[in-house]
Amino acid sequence: MKNNENHNMQLVINIAEQTLTVYQQQNEVHTYSVSTAKNGIGSQQDSGCTPLGQHIIAEKIGGSAPINAVFVGRVPTGEQYSAELGTLYPERDWILSRILWLSGLEEGINKGSNSQGGCDTYQRYIYIHGTPDTEPMGLPLSHGCVRMRNKDILELFEQVDEGTLVTIVAG
Repeated sequence: MKNNENHNMQLVINIAEQTLTVYQQQNEVHTYSVSTAKNGIGSQQDSGCTPLGQHIIAEKIGGSAPINAVFVGRVPTGEQYSAELGTLYPERDWILSRILWLSGLEEGINKGSNSQGGCDTYQRYIYIHGTPDTEPMGLPLSHGCVRMRNKDILELFEQVDEGTLVTIVAG
């Protein structure tokens, strides 16, 4: 569903506070603890940073997958994350349960390119996604994405539509 039937809902991700807040008709509905990029704020290709500004949820992926389902290249692998699997593949950046793929709305800021090169959130594969429950929240540790607890991303996934506005602010 590409149209945002819930026009009055928006998400605000606050990098300084490491939170994602759901607003419904300008009223705060729920705040989740998240983990944004270890490399800080930025929109350039290969920076490993979390981009600022206005975005939309371009695609919702994994709606029928079980909690802790493992995704690689946005496709469920059939694996379910466990501590044992984590030990077997310590180098993996785990993308679990659900994916909300973001697309920037601001040309030269988080869409297209600028004088430094590519800065397109969608082309950079920036998502809101689940991560192993052993990973800390409230600390910037991701590779650019916005990580959430698996139970939280499942809850959020059900509340939002493709087209929902997502604003990422520094603080």
